[in-house]
Amino acid sequence: MYLSPEERAIGQENFYAAVGDKLTRREFLEGAIAAGVVSGAGLGSFYFAYGKSVGDPVRVGVIGTGDEGSVLIGAHTPEFVRVVAIADIRPYNIHRAFHGDEAVLDARPGLMKKYGWSTEDEARKNVKVYDQDYHDLINDPDVEGVIIALPLHLHAQVAIEAMKAGKHVLTEKLMAHSVHECKDMARVARQTDKLLAVGHQRHYSILYDNAVDTIRRGLIGEIHYIRAQWHRGNLPGKDSWANPLPDQLKQDLVKLQADIDGAKPGAQYEALLKKKRQWELQALDAVVDAAKYGYQDMTLSDGRLRPALEELIRWRLWNRTGGGLMAELGSHQLDAASIFVSSMQPDGKKVHPLSVSAVGGRHLFPPDRDSDDHVYATYEFPGPGYKEDPNKLICLTYSSINGNGFGGYGEVVMGTKGTLILEREKEVMLFKDSATTTSVAVVQKPGSSGPALDSYETGGGPRAGADVGKTALGGAISRGYTEEIEHWAWCIRNRAPENVPRCHPKVAMADAIIALTTNQAIREKRRIEFQEEWFDIDNDATPEDVKPSVSV
Repeated sequence: MYLSPEERAIGQENFYAAVGDKLTRREFLEGAIAAGVVSGAGLGSFYFAYGKSVGDPVRVGVIGTGDEGSVLIGAHTPEFVRVVAIADIRPYNIHRAFHGDEAVLDARPGLMKKYGWSTEDEARKNVKVYDQDYHDLINDPDVEGVIIALPLHLHAQVAIEAMKAGKHVLTEKLMAHSVHECKDMARVARQTDKLLAVGHQRHYSILYDNAVDTIRRGLIGEIHYIRAQWHRGNLPGKDSWANPLPDQLKQDLVKLQADIDGAKPGAQYEALLKKKRQWELQALDAVVDAAKYGYQDMTLSDGRLRPALEELIRWRLWNRTGGGLMAELGSHQLDAASIFVSSMQPDGKKVHPLSVSAVGGRHLFPPDRDSDDHVYATYEFPGPGYKEDPNKLICLTYSSINGNGFGGYGEVVMGTKGTLILEREKEVMLFKDSATTTSVAVVQKPGSSGPALDSYETGGGPRAGADVGKTALGGAISRGYTEEIEHWAWCIRNRAPENVPRCHPKVAMADAIIALTTNQAIREKRRIEFQEEWFDIDNDATPEDVKPSVSV
């Protein structure tokens, strides 16, 4: 039976007796904060009905402290998780793990700021550093769980090794590089009785959960179309995935020093010094023997030799190490779309798509990558009543492009009574009927005939004592990273069949199947019908027609 967070918190019967099924999630949050129920740590533990702390924080090692690993380090709550070890072969990433990323300190503040350590030497007395072999971290008896934020092709290998070594695992999305690897991971989790969570953080977004509540309440009617996109203005020479390479940085530093020598004291001079410090840190990765760790040299179609170190640093650009736009971006939004479609089902179970048609390619970028820079996909999902009438379909279209960021990213959910728009994981707007100019609130006041005329942001992570409206619904918006880590730790400390991460292997594997099958449809230039056997962990069938190596 599906229970909402407030139902789990105070009991289903008491909940309905108290509010008569008229209280919206927004009003519930407002009332809870006004009554001082929510802790100073934020809304997550209260809203999703797990404890405010775990008493004894789970001792965790972080394997991979690059872009995503540093975000997770910044998002974790020391009352739930204590980072006791990190593993990374890149000196720059190790520096970021301790000091943070100066360009985005809010998202990547580093361990020193997180724990109040004044120097890196002090931090290293509390956090072991494994810079040669992640197996040393996995075999560390002081580590209870691992957070994996490595290139995609390593997720399955490292997660399986960690679970077999007795560690619980939270791995970044996508679950794995292939569906047969996903099934291997799920089977090992079951065989070792270890908790495996995957970082599709929208499962822990209060904003998205409020959107689901809106759909369940019928405010937009019957969903029949979803449009999602993630558009970025990346262009050749200015690509966020093409991180700087050490050899080029060394040459650039010579030119930069000349600019510094010719600059006068002031803001421009300080900016040049800051850039120099950043480039010097990134250039430290020149010492890494990437080939030793399985990364490969490659001759590109234009004759250029791409060294193994480039594959390591720019792993998202290569199909061998990454999954392209669908794995990195599309998987999040297809996950969200399936959550919305599933919310219309009486049992709340995750709905799988019926088919995908997709096209894409490298339309703008030179052969400095083999991943697509444009993807476009169309999906068919079964709607309510599909078994009785096969015409009851929900269509979803998705595009992810480089070269023009118009529209940013988000989802548009269209129903027979209105339209729900989610923008950049920060804002929700509801448009009544077919209107395109009047936004209305995503909640309905008890006893009213329709939604109140009001738009607002729904967010998490507020502090107690602030204004009720702003605390519940405004300010900084939690994207769910903190909550996914907290709940994983809470489930570890409160083992029970019902206490499992919201994005557990079955859910995460479905997201991977959608993303990976879309890539396959693009490569093969055809429409692919999804098979239910692919979504069954105990069935050996996979879209790539490769059997799992772990037996049931």
